Amino acid sequence: MEESPINDASKAGKTEEQKAENAPKSGERSDQGTAPAPDHYRPDPQNERDQRHIPAPDVAGAKFRYPVLAQPPEELTGLKLEARAKIAAGVTAVIKSMEFNWGEAGLARGTKGLLKMNQKDGFDCSSCAWPDPDDHRSVAEFCENGAKATASDADDRRADPALFAKHSLADLSRMTDRDQNNLGRLTHPLVKRPGGTHYEPIEWAEAFDIVGKELNALKSPDEAAFYTSGKVPNEPAFLFQLFAKQFGTNNLPDCSNMCHESSGAALSPTLGLGKGSVTLNDIYEAEVILIIGQNPGTNHPRMLTALQKAKHNGAKIISVNPLIEAGLNHFKNPQDFMNPLKALGVLLGDGTPITDLFLQVRVDGDMALLRGIMKHLFEAEDMNPGQVVDRPFIDEFTTGFESFEQNIRNTNWEDIEQISGISRAQLLEAANMLATKKKIITCWAMGVTQQRQGVQTIQEIVNLHLMKGAIGKPGAGTCPVRGHSNVQGDRTMGVWEQPTKEFQDALGKEFNFQPPYEHGHDVVETIKAMYHGEVKVFFSLGGNLLSAGPDTELIAEGMRKQNLTVYVGTKLNRGHLVTGRTSLLLPCFTHLDIDMQKSGHQMTSCENSMGVVSQNKGALVPLEGQMMSEVAILAGVAIATLGPDRTNVADWVAMTENYDVIRDHISRVIPGFDKFNEKLRKPGGFYLPNGPRERKFTTKNGMANFTTTELEKYVLEPDQLILMTVRSHDQFNTTIYEYNDRYRGIHGERRVLFMNKQDIAERGLKAKDLIDITSHYEGEQRTVEKFIVVPYEIPKGNVSAYFPEANPLVPIASVAKVSNTPTSKYVIVTVAPTKVAKAPQQQKQHAEALSA
Repeated sequence: MEESPINDASKAGKTEEQKAENAPKSGERSDQGTAPAPDHYRPDPQNERDQRHIPAPDVAGAKFRYPVLAQPPEELTGLKLEARAKIAAGVTAVIKSMEFNWGEAGLARGTKGLLKMNQKDGFDCSSCAWPDPDDHRSVAEFCENGAKATASDADDRRADPALFAKHSLADLSRMTDRDQNNLGRLTHPLVKRPGGTHYEPIEWAEAFDIVGKELNALKSPDEAAFYTSGKVPNEPAFLFQLFAKQFGTNNLPDCSNMCHESSGAALSPTLGLGKGSVTLNDIYEAEVILIIGQNPGTNHPRMLTALQKAKHNGAKIISVNPLIEAGLNHFKNPQDFMNPLKALGVLLGDGTPITDLFLQVRVDGDMALLRGIMKHLFEAEDMNPGQVVDRPFIDEFTTGFESFEQNIRNTNWEDIEQISGISRAQLLEAANMLATKKKIITCWAMGVTQQRQGVQTIQEIVNLHLMKGAIGKPGAGTCPVRGHSNVQGDRTMGVWEQPTKEFQDALGKEFNFQPPYEHGHDVVETIKAMYHGEVKVFFSLGGNLLSAGPDTELIAEGMRKQNLTVYVGTKLNRGHLVTGRTSLLLPCFTHLDIDMQKSGHQMTSCENSMGVVSQNKGALVPLEGQMMSEVAILAGVAIATLGPDRTNVADWVAMTENYDVIRDHISRVIPGFDKFNEKLRKPGGFYLPNGPRERKFTTKNGMANFTTTELEKYVLEPDQLILMTVRSHDQFNTTIYEYNDRYRGIHGERRVLFMNKQDIAERGLKAKDLIDITSHYEGEQRTVEKFIVVPYEIPKGNVSAYFPEANPLVPIASVAKVSNTPTSKYVIVTVAPTKVAKAPQQQKQHAEALSA
């Protein structure tokens, strides 16, 4: 084994920058080395999961029972409705970006942060994981939501001990999520002691000691769970999973379980790698791009620049979504304002039209829609043998085609049209756009992954690409668009409750210990185990599980049963307030904070949606206080918990003093990271190996596998609707920046329900009526109160609301097959006029009844 820098400093990564011409190019298909071990999922995971029934929590009554609110307060903030926007970005996006950035961080601090964001010598945007260009990057290489995320991180307001002395946890929980975020950066470690009502200051040494004592007091390491946010860079993520495994558990739930777990579960057995297969240049070269269940204008705005370039190169775009979104309609590129030849046209014109064909699918109808397109393609192949289906590719690289073909041909048009809500003629139009094309890319996001059949729907996407031979060549492939900056990298680093034997063997060999091999708990299983009292310590490295997860009040019940909750974060969120008996709130650096350790200015790394790993080096001096880096916090916890008998204390110290030491460990554990320190210092970073990109399908049988899926039909009761949760434009994940969603015409409010006009009329309602929403699952109900009816262009029978406000309606037991992802894009609900608010005496009686 190569000697570590812990013993020989000369073994650390080289610090000189490589020449720009050596940066990787997007379109290249050269052999990039051995891909990481594929994520082979459990063959029948449903049988291994906790099937015990958990009764539905009293969602509407919880606010009377508990002083600390787990749900956002119900007070309305003032709805103003406008027409839906038809153009994304433009001058307004620039103005909003600057207003928010300078308002949060100040002119000098905010501007400096923006100019270093997504630059080759700067820091990685902490919002979405859309890739940066390999070659030229604009001075302003960011979007509106990236600017908001960076401004929030650069906030110069301080949530210091004085603030927490003034406000109890109950007081803080009655603030809106926006107002909690606007309190500013956490500056000092805090503790809520047993029986306490406030967070109060604590020294770091005592905080580490509390964690160590509580963990070591557990009867089994599996009584602890270690949750990760997708914002965590590679180096601390690697240390987090290392610590958990040295402690003795694979209970490593992370946010990926709730977003793209379905993608990994579908791609791994079909293509051999749970990641996408395309690069940014492939987007530019594509002939047809399908965008399914994704809203790039709000959730991945820089993707619009790539789509604009693809359109200019002649690409056709098919958009599939229940909501007509501005970013799928027209795009005004703010970068074009810097070009005097384009500025006037962009200012006065409608921008670039994005979608050529829009298919307004019903919620959960994407699988039927894809079958309809493929059924048309087979009919076209019958009329034009050898012109539509790529038989040579199928024969050489795939298995399972015959069964798949029969399944598609046997699907009847009545089911396809009924389930999808799209006519046979519209599907023929889509099929005709694809029939003679080979350079096809399909992009998808949580609009697909959070369906009941999300895994099977993505397998149908793979089927479409395999029948067309549209994978493993320039301009073609699969593109799951990740929603958080390093959610893909965290999985690569080993944050997964189902680790492969190969990964555990390599980790154990590198660090000289015996790692656990049994699978641990994912998010849903962790929530259940917390509720049952089987997990007693919950450690969260970033994130906000309370607001991100399903069944909010059930999560809150589990949190209250914990002996210890540990929250590592940058700003206060609602999840920090619902605590165990003891709770620690530990402040850490953000992506843009300068991280100075003994060896100097440290950098970390992130992996984007297309498998590029690049450096993340902070640019702003942290606020005054006692914040620590995530690496330093984890090292302190590991040393206090494991001690010299169970870990190499000196190595933890060395890894904290010089992050090159961490990367040298990673280079020997994870395939594709050889010479990690050297490659990371190349401008733009480096590409990880990707088998499907090179037509090397590292499945168990070494082939790309067609899937024969089952198209299920569900019958609703009268008056029932299907709810999907979505983000607003002024939020990123669970972080709320403002109460607006200007692309959908919403201003000053978040408690809204988007409804079809006919559905509104049939229920005797009208616009702006106050309603209660009740979800129905296996005979049980959950109700959220005081939402406002908003008429909107959404398929009849479908409704939509924002999360986290609507998350209490999502039952813990309602999950996607195989992936166990909560079905936030398929919740059966009914609506009714809101009940009269209870008088104070009624509230008291209700609370007493619940407590009895």
